[in-house]
Amino acid sequence: MGKPRVNIRISTKLYAQLCEAADRPGATKTAIVEDALRAWFDPEARSVLEERLLARVDAFDRRQAEIERDVAYTYETLAHYIYYWLTRTEPIPEGERDIAHALGQKRFDHFIGQVARKIGTQRGVEARSSSQRPDQDK
Repeated sequence: MGKPRVNIRISTKLYAQLCEAADRPGATKTAIVEDALRAWFDPEARSVLEERLLARVDAFDRRQAEIERDVAYTYETLAHYIYYWLTRTEPIPEGERDIAHALGQKRFDHFIGQVARKIGTQRGVEARSSSQRPDQDK
């Protein structure tokens, strides 16, 4: 007994894609539709795709958690530094504030220039610190 015949209606765009795929050597419209239906009805095939997708989402979630942790460490470090600086630095006398402000602006501009160069070359503190410590399981 032969295969049952099925008549279906599909969109023009989908039909064009089906015809284009069937024009390739070794492919037929029947084989393409059968493979598509088999994949649709086979829960095993669906679960493989879901597992692959979940693995990628889990990996993304782990990387996001690492980024959040690193940002929290950076924030905490900066907060402690600012607190230390504010408690240890003597106030500047009134007559020297303009000079100190100009010197501070010059130092800040130099600092920003250094940061921009390090980011541009990607040879910053992170690269230096990660090359000094042994690899960790990620």
